Amino acid sequence: MIRWLFALALVIMFARITLADDTAAKVADAAERHLAGSVQLDYLYTRNAAQTIDQGLNGATAELSMKLSMDFGDHVSSNVKVCYACHGFEVSMAYFDLRAADELNVRVGRFTPAFGSFPLRHDPANHDTSDKPLAYDMGRMVRIREWNEGVLPAPWVDNGVEVNGSHFFGKVAQLDYAAYAINGPKGDASGDDFDFKESRSPERYYGDNNNEPTVGGRVSGTIDFAEGAILTVGGSMMVGHYDPKAQLGFSIYGADASLQLGRLVLRSEYLRRRTEVALGEDPAARFKYGPGANGRYSDFVIKDGFDAEAELKLAKFSLIGRWDGLRRVGNVLANSDLRSRSAILRYTAGIAYKLSGALRLKTSVEWYDFSDFEDELAIHVGVAGPF
Repeated sequence: MIRWLFALALVIMFARITLADDTAAKVADAAERHLAGSVQLDYLYTRNAAQTIDQGLNGATAELSMKLSMDFGDHVSSNVKVCYACHGFEVSMAYFDLRAADELNVRVGRFTPAFGSFPLRHDPANHDTSDKPLAYDMGRMVRIREWNEGVLPAPWVDNGVEVNGSHFFGKVAQLDYAAYAINGPKGDASGDDFDFKESRSPERYYGDNNNEPTVGGRVSGTIDFAEGAILTVGGSMMVGHYDPKAQLGFSIYGADASLQLGRLVLRSEYLRRRTEVALGEDPAARFKYGPGANGRYSDFVIKDGFDAEAELKLAKFSLIGRWDGLRRVGNVLANSDLRSRSAILRYTAGIAYKLSGALRLKTSVEWYDFSDFEDELAIHVGVAGPF
């Protein structure tokens, strides 16, 4: 049913565009091209580097992104973006937007589906911290391998189709929506968690591992109370199967809110993922902990995370305070260092300074409060900017 609905939407959009434009040649000739990008170089120091060097990305890492966008008149545009980061070169964007109106746009190709608030500003040139909130972490948190990333690493990039749009209520309110069908996260047949390397692996041609789409969507509303006072509230969801046989399901739900009061911005976000796991033929040998009170092994785990952030802009300075956390509840594999209930709380204080134009110096100090490991101090120093 979902596939038919998206197919019908595409047909309508193509018909609308065909009627609006005379020929493809005229559209191509009128195309406007724009090239943009951003770079960040960040150095991470940890107090116990000897213990965490194989569990995180200590030292210097670079993030580079370059995007080419083209507008083919009022109804068609395209974007292609490549990035280089801790996992090498990646095609993080390659799609067409087919736009009928503000309220109806169809996106087809490879893109970041609408989920949550932080992915909208995930580019290092768009936020003043060197790393991402723990729920959206992609490679920067301490003990990353033991935790297997956060809830949904940002930016999540995938192949598929998305219908989105915005409706404006005068100049004081805005309603945004998005619904999509994508390949979705991947994992192997053993099914103990997502395999993020497989999910972004170009060697697999970015293909789907179970020939079943993952579906999701987001709804958000924005109200402009007065000059410099803006409130945004949103909710997101994503559901599907991640194993090759499409038998192990997952669901991710999120809620976010932000309030801008002049130079002060307050943000908060919460994500929760329920992931089914394969018990195997011998759960007693596979898992660290035995069955529950009912005599059965639980076939799912819960991973959730939150962040609360305040950012104050003063002339060339931005002061950032953030409190975020990550929690995992459920059985673990026999060789895991985590427990059946594990948690991280992180406290961050940072300062960003405008060096020249949009170029910024980012500094931050982070304190990790682990439930299963020794607490850790981490210091970031980086430079980031767009071009």
